[in-house]
Amino acid sequence: MAASPHTEKFAAHLRMLKDRSGRGYDRLGKEAGVSGSSLHRYCSGLGVPADYRVVHAFAKVCGASPEELRELHRLWALADTDRDAPAATAKENPEPESEREPDESPGPTQASPGGEDPGPDDVTPPEITPPEITLPEITPYGTGKPRRSRVPEKLSSRFAIIAAVIAVVLLAGFMWLPGSSTDDSSTADGELLYSPACKTVSMGQHDDCVREVQTLLARAKGKLAVDGDFGPETLRRVTAFQVLAGLPATNVVDDATKKALYAQKVSMTTWPPAKVAKLIREVFVEDPDTAVAVARCASFLDPLYVLPNTNGSRNWGVFQISDRRLQELGGTPLRAFDPEWNIKAAHRLWSAEHDFHDWPSCEAALKGTPKS
Repeated sequence: MAASPHTEKFAAHLRMLKDRSGRGYDRLGKEAGVSGSSLHRYCSGLGVPADYRVVHAFAKVCGASPEELRELHRLWALADTDRDAPAATAKENPEPESEREPDESPGPTQASPGGEDPGPDDVTPPEITPPEITLPEITPYGTGKPRRSRVPEKLSSRFAIIAAVIAVVLLAGFMWLPGSSTDDSSTADGELLYSPACKTVSMGQHDDCVREVQTLLARAKGKLAVDGDFGPETLRRVTAFQVLAGLPATNVVDDATKKALYAQKVSMTTWPPAKVAKLIREVFVEDPDTAVAVARCASFLDPLYVLPNTNGSRNWGVFQISDRRLQELGGTPLRAFDPEWNIKAAHRLWSAEHDFHDWPSCEAALKGTPKS
């Protein structure tokens, strides 16, 4: 099976780093803590590692810059999504006739004879005409002559007025029904995320809905680019926001997250890197330089850094403490975002054997990176 475009781009980025290092797969593998054959497979586009830490370690031993690491993480996330997508689609849609790729020959029933369904903007409320009230003529039994109505003319006029009022009320009510608005780009209050176009906002999406999420995160003091592209950076900030807001970390911008974003009661303000590095040196008095280097490798010294793994687990905070370690330390994702707690918890892990074995990728990368 041919690799997806995202996998090809990911592999090309790996090859570029490998070629630039001037080293072979076996040597790079030993320094990064992975087999040379696995690295060759990843660089050839024949596979995508399930754990990003392998990619991170490889890139570090190749001398990748922070910008290159961020780009590599973005490409890995997209390639990893592509790897899982075909299997899920095949199970849920055994015969995906309506989702053929452009180069497949459409089946006889693939074309839509009716054309596209009309969008919400094409719906025009029907005109409601006030009903005419006609008083029937009453014919007395046994005679063939019609009898004049006894209803006064003034009363007839009142009936007509009442009918007209009812018609106006019905028309107004129809126009205010939920979803009957002709403007689907925003709600009455200008909250775009509540519009039908933004029903779901998640990884891989690129549109104005994502831009709105990014704008709201930036307004909450979250540091990210507002470019309309829901990539790993936006996913990390969404996850951090959900944790800070006391919401489940769902990986998508759901209704509860939208409400919290618009409420503007959550602040993502945190420590700057210099303050983080200062505390690390104070806590890791035994080996401060290595401790700072490991934290910089793991999170770029960002207290709100989140790294999702393909098995559903996550790593949290300055020292990227895993879900399993958090449970052992009696912590939570929210506590892991506190840089003071995170750094002291990492020191507890270090104290077990007085080494950085809990960060094997970063430790291997530091050992394999030439000293400048």
